[in-house]
Amino acid sequence: MTDFPALPADFTYGVSTASYQIEGAVGEDGRGTSIWDTFSTEPGRIKNGETGAVACDHYHRWPEDVALMKDLGIDSYRFSVAWPRIQPTGSGPANEAGLAFYDKLVDALLEAGIEPAVTLYHWDLPQPLQDAGGWQSRETAQRLADYATIVADRLGDRVSMWMPLNEPVVVTMLGHAIGTHAPGQSLGFDALPVAHHQLLGHGLAVQALRAAGATNIGIASNHTPTWAASDSAEDREAAAAYDTLANWLFADPILRGSYPDGMEGFMPGPVADDLAVISTPLDWFGVNYYQPTLVGVPGAAGEESPVLEGAALPEGMPFELRRITGVPTTDFGWAIVPDGLREILTTFHQRYGDALPPLYVTESGCSYHDKVVDGRVSDQARIDYHDGHLRAIARAIEDGVDVRGYFTWSLLDNFEWAEGFTERFGLVHVDYDTLTRTPKDSYLWLQQLLAGTWGQSRRAGE
Repeated sequence: MTDFPALPADFTYGVSTASYQIEGAVGEDGRGTSIWDTFSTEPGRIKNGETGAVACDHYHRWPEDVALMKDLGIDSYRFSVAWPRIQPTGSGPANEAGLAFYDKLVDALLEAGIEPAVTLYHWDLPQPLQDAGGWQSRETAQRLADYATIVADRLGDRVSMWMPLNEPVVVTMLGHAIGTHAPGQSLGFDALPVAHHQLLGHGLAVQALRAAGATNIGIASNHTPTWAASDSAEDREAAAAYDTLANWLFADPILRGSYPDGMEGFMPGPVADDLAVISTPLDWFGVNYYQPTLVGVPGAAGEESPVLEGAALPEGMPFELRRITGVPTTDFGWAIVPDGLREILTTFHQRYGDALPPLYVTESGCSYHDKVVDGRVSDQARIDYHDGHLRAIARAIEDGVDVRGYFTWSLLDNFEWAEGFTERFGLVHVDYDTLTRTPKDSYLWLQQLLAGTWGQSRRAGE
């Protein structure tokens, strides 16, 4: 631990989860149905036919999970509030039992010395809102703002960070363009209004949070360095098109108040007025990072850069995604490129300059198919992953990028969306039959790191 890079003394280290992935108890205490409840019970949608109906049973076992976080020694816990627990139909008065659950959780976190960081929307849209049009409807943006007001009125005096949205690009592309995530729509380019309405909802929710007295507001947005598969003009053009669609379509409206490359022409409504709301200033911007994206012109993949398996795209896209070769991969098949994190953070710094607020890495993590052997989970590869990515952040900071924290995905193994329970991202192993939690070696490594020289200097404010 002695050679660990000198991250700032006030650097925040946290862990992350999401409501549908860990809570379970989908039919308890007045919770309504979400689009993931519906989607995961449709045949063929989820690997092995699994659902989040029980997941990690965090709804009942949260005291144990808070104790694990306290023992780990983290600064902050990023979790999401389940919209259907607060407003079972997506609108109207609050469900008191739902608010009471998060009330207890927030108080327990603070008592354990852990700052609560709340994501308002981590993909579990109330099904009645989907039935009324979902994110294709402008009305859903206003519903998000109303929901934000309810949560802030109850928790705003104790929550230290707020994120109205998590990864709007994934909701747009996987949920609505190709249909592999809820609500399972295959709209292709016709999914672009979904992006706009989420961003509008984000801006309205930021304003609603501030009106309710909440502070320290950002977003958790997925971003990736985009690499051309070759130096050919065609591949570079394809990579630029993907870069615009996957990265800057979701960051430029917030940080510049405009869409890139004339994309506003594809958006619905009074776009100029909406952009003034979408670009409501943030206190910080969160980047979720997992791997770079290698992009080439369609139909030209060769042995050196084969098409990425499982990366289906809508027909007519001017690019295809390729497999990054020559680097290690996780058991999920994702490329491990820690320097890609430094690259995307530096790219944000260069692209937005003085308009860029401080950055947080609001998610980064890796899946390995871990097993408990003699009471231990040996996951050196995950230790190496997080070690490498923290070092990449240190290099970005040395390059002048203002990075304030890192949130590991995830605290617990959990329901990994369309992959069911196959993929394990957690620092803590969960036996889905018994729900027993077993801290992995990566948990113990991080615990030692946070308790060591770096941790001591942070606690002392040096």
